[in-house]
Amino acid sequence: MRPHSLLLVTSLCALLAGCQTMTPEERRAADETTCASYGFRRGTDAMARCMLDIELDRRAEGRSMQSRADAMMWRPMVVERRVIVERR
Repeated sequence: MRPHSLLLVTSLCALLAGCQTMTPEERRAADETTCASYGFRRGTDAMARCMLDIELDRRAEGRSMQSRADAMMWRPMVVERRVIVERR
């Protein structure tokens, strides 16, 4: 394999590795860390509410992104048919 080909393959693998999504467990741990950084203590109702708010915000953002994507992809289709009328 040529050196530049090896570099290209390595670069592509590095890019794809960065595109991994979080597992539900990782997402929950990240949310717990975020809420703890706000001062909430684990195991309290306030912590549960904080985590719920983060999840609701995430879902609302997902719906918003989907709505914007749909608006761009599925604009109303205008079908036009020209009718030529001859004057006498």
